Amino acid sequence: MKQEVIELDGAIGGGQVLRSALSLSMVTGRAFHIKQIRAKRSRPGLLRQHLTAVMAAAEVCGALVEGAELGSMQLSFKPGPIRGGEYQFAIGTAGSCTLVLQTLLPALLQAPQASRVRISGGTHNPLAPPADFLSNSWLPLLRRMGADVELQLLRHGFVPAGGGEIEATVQPSQLQPLNLCERGVLLSQRASALTAGLAPTVAARELDRVARRLSMPAQNLNHVCLDAGRGPGNVLLLEYAFEHITEVFSAFGQVSLRAETVADAAINQAADWLRSGTAVAEHLADQLLLPMVLAGGGSFTTPRMTEHLQSNIAVIERFMPVSIECREEGADRLRVEVRSSCSA
Repeated sequence: MKQEVIELDGAIGGGQVLRSALSLSMVTGRAFHIKQIRAKRSRPGLLRQHLTAVMAAAEVCGALVEGAELGSMQLSFKPGPIRGGEYQFAIGTAGSCTLVLQTLLPALLQAPQASRVRISGGTHNPLAPPADFLSNSWLPLLRRMGADVELQLLRHGFVPAGGGEIEATVQPSQLQPLNLCERGVLLSQRASALTAGLAPTVAARELDRVARRLSMPAQNLNHVCLDAGRGPGNVLLLEYAFEHITEVFSAFGQVSLRAETVADAAINQAADWLRSGTAVAEHLADQLLLPMVLAGGGSFTTPRMTEHLQSNIAVIERFMPVSIECREEGADRLRVEVRSSCSA
């Protein structure tokens, strides 16, 4: 009997709609067709990093693909069986390595054998989680759920030059539910300003702003000066380690932005989350949802519903027999609960 093809409208969100569909298609074996990919973005359709994610997913599961070309607004994807092994993917621009890895990881955890994946491109890219976020915030939670994954940042790659590289080793693993509704007590906090090919005053001004606005002591402020050949590039990272979770907030330097403006962008994200009292900030909330679904359950609190979280829920519910309940528990506190509907 011919299997139903899941029809998706990419206009409900950005690239996350496509990436979630690819991940879910691989792990469920269900084919999909998506139209209006990134229709509301300034540059709609498949960009280089989205195309790399599509082709990487196709290689991991031997999928049949139609519409996989730059600028394409629609795509058909029919997966085959997941295969582990050695993989290498090059984005060819400063497009995000981390987003490509996050697309592949749910499938590689279900592969019949171990995998090693190298991805080159941008490791520190605006509008994408930096490699430090994956290493220090996202992956520790997946490991707590049972995932056996190691990640190495081999080379930094900033916009516009790219040239960065990450490598992940993934052992087949069964995920277990995780409940993350309280962050616990604060254990440590630190700020790191990474620069490549820029004057040291850029990092000094960013860190001075952090010290002033967040009352962070000098010993917790760190300037990491990278090889100028990796730049020009700059990212400010704020890391808060609590008893149950570590969150990483980032902001990226650009030619038109003052160092203080860059610092304020990261500080405002952190301050918003700290003020809310919730366990999980906006970006991590979106990226925990799919692992919890694959684990068959879980919960977390986060400040609010976002477009990414909403569109991710919509895509997941098309592929999986799952119930995702979002309940407001007061101002700036949303509880998200994932339950499997298989037994219903």
